[in-house]
Amino acid sequence: MANLVLGAMLNLNLNRNLERSSDRPNHQTDLNFQRSLWFKGMKFAIACLLVTCLSMISAIAPSMAALPTKSAIKDPRIILRNALPIDSEVLRDVQHTLEQMPRQANLKRWSSLKKDIETIAQSLTQNQSQLIAEVSSDRQGLVTEHLASLTTAIVPLQEAIAIKDRNSVKALSEKALDYVGLVEADFIQTFPFEVPAKYANLPQLKGRALVELSTEKGNATITVDGYNAPINAGQFVDLVQKGFYDGLTFTRADENYYLQTGDPNGAADGYIDPKTKKYRTVPIEVRLPDQKVPTYGKTFEEQGLSGTIPVLPFAAFGTVAMAHPNDDANAGSSQFFIYLFESELTPAGLNLLDGNYTVFGYVTDGKETLDKLRLGDKVLSARVISGAENLTN
Repeated sequence: MANLVLGAMLNLNLNRNLERSSDRPNHQTDLNFQRSLWFKGMKFAIACLLVTCLSMISAIAPSMAALPTKSAIKDPRIILRNALPIDSEVLRDVQHTLEQMPRQANLKRWSSLKKDIETIAQSLTQNQSQLIAEVSSDRQGLVTEHLASLTTAIVPLQEAIAIKDRNSVKALSEKALDYVGLVEADFIQTFPFEVPAKYANLPQLKGRALVELSTEKGNATITVDGYNAPINAGQFVDLVQKGFYDGLTFTRADENYYLQTGDPNGAADGYIDPKTKKYRTVPIEVRLPDQKVPTYGKTFEEQGLSGTIPVLPFAAFGTVAMAHPNDDANAGSSQFFIYLFESELTPAGLNLLDGNYTVFGYVTDGKETLDKLRLGDKVLSARVISGAENLTN
């Protein structure tokens, strides 16, 4: 179609050149003739461009239809809260309403915010006894304490909304959400499922843990999620406990895509169990939103689930996942990578990584460190700072 437009312009220029070489007794007639030719050429060019645009729209329409109907969640804290295996409509309503407040404040929807914060306060007051009664007796003290802290945290947020203090809403809602997360965690009384028997001999993280990664460029904290990937999370935390990552370098890196470490010195590509003298590997392990147990052993691509968004997606800067050979998704061992989200290259919810690699955590503190790390930088140490009791061997 571009050639047609170009051809029209060449014909227009050719007509003008011929016109200049002929006798023109009437200058006005000649000028009108040139204008007529120019308008005809422009009309033809515009028509060609319109046809081209319509063709392009038709070509991309199927792709546009395949786009997610909602914006992908990019905040790892929200992803982790949503990934908790709980079933409390009251807490989820409070959580989701608080998560929307920073955006509502930016849009200056103060009347809606005022109504929402009042609804949250009333809900917590009316449902406090019920929420406490829903957990086992040994956890009721914790729930009572965390609910009281949440109620207290709501007060300054309510005041900020009343005076339309947009700058304070984000920090205050996030503080309240920290307590929501604690209450939600209190509701998990037992680990929600058993891993397949063939993997039962591997380390498992039955809950969550925090790992502090100290590097030459600063520190970063990883929230490791065993609720949704207990085997891969267990492998990672167990190796952290053994000091396996201390002193290793980032052997692969792309500033806008990922950082990878965990390749030990020497010929080995992963962790060799001193008891068996063999590589200790873990399977791919990904949970779908409508399933209680992760899928094991097969990628989403192999299952025909490409494009499906898992519970722990590659949607946030600082996503942590287990690396594996290209030809074997069940041969991950010690190497892991940290995903550096780049919206133009890997749109949240539209990348090819979801379901083809196991996500087992997110960097929730120290993201500025990730921006500084480069190929060859060293991990000084990795240590578990909380949740070690959730690791079983």
